[in-house]
Amino acid sequence: MLEVKNIYKTFFPGTINEKRALTGLSLHLKPGDFVTVIGGNGAGKSTLLNSISGVLRVDKGQIIIDGTDVTKMPEHQRAKYIGRVFQDPMMGTAAGMMIEENLAIASRRGQTPGLRWSQREEDDARFVKLLKELDLGLEDRLTARVGLLSGGQRQALTLLMASLKTPKLLLLDEHTAALDPKTAEKVLDLTQKIVSRDHLTTLMITHNMRDALRFGNRLIMMHEGRILVDVEGEKKKTLKIPDLLQMFEQAAGNELDSDSLLLS
Repeated sequence: MLEVKNIYKTFFPGTINEKRALTGLSLHLKPGDFVTVIGGNGAGKSTLLNSISGVLRVDKGQIIIDGTDVTKMPEHQRAKYIGRVFQDPMMGTAAGMMIEENLAIASRRGQTPGLRWSQREEDDARFVKLLKELDLGLEDRLTARVGLLSGGQRQALTLLMASLKTPKLLLLDEHTAALDPKTAEKVLDLTQKIVSRDHLTTLMITHNMRDALRFGNRLIMMHEGRILVDVEGEKKKTLKIPDLLQMFEQAAGNELDSDSLLLS
């Protein structure tokens, strides 16, 4: 479903601020894989997602989604393959538009606008059904402006919008980091429900080791632009945080000094 082949990305090359963000990284996801991604600050996690989504153009390598080479494809063309939820609840939705308008736009992702592109009455019935599943009372607020929603409501709506068209690939970029613990847990449970129900191939970045171990069928740990640890299936299910840290230290040759990973 996703093939990332030997990609490189360097920021400010040839200057004093040169930063090698990705260094020959390769990754293969099978259809339905739910992969959690962890690593310290500067490990290259967000750069990887930005490269896959087309926000960044890689310097070298190849990115293939569902058999289509998207390496040189601009971000807006990749949108028909990809759904994405950002860390900031303010991103991914149009604050000044109504809930039903945001959902209508999301339901037509990847289509060319035409005379029949406007919202239709049958859409509302479908949107109400989908919003009920969120259990946030949004099904009764179709005409509410998205900017009036709480951070958790908005992030849940963004998740629904990102998965509405059943994307080939769902990218979750620390999508619960800005939420309080209770709301974050609700959004994570909703994430698990949607991913499992629709068998979505998913990459989820998180700073929380417990969440990385708890969710998904596979876990990768990044460091200095490359993948150091890659575990899946039954092996992942039996891992504890100390085991994960030990695996990192063996692969990297040094201790993981990111307190944010340990304290999350």
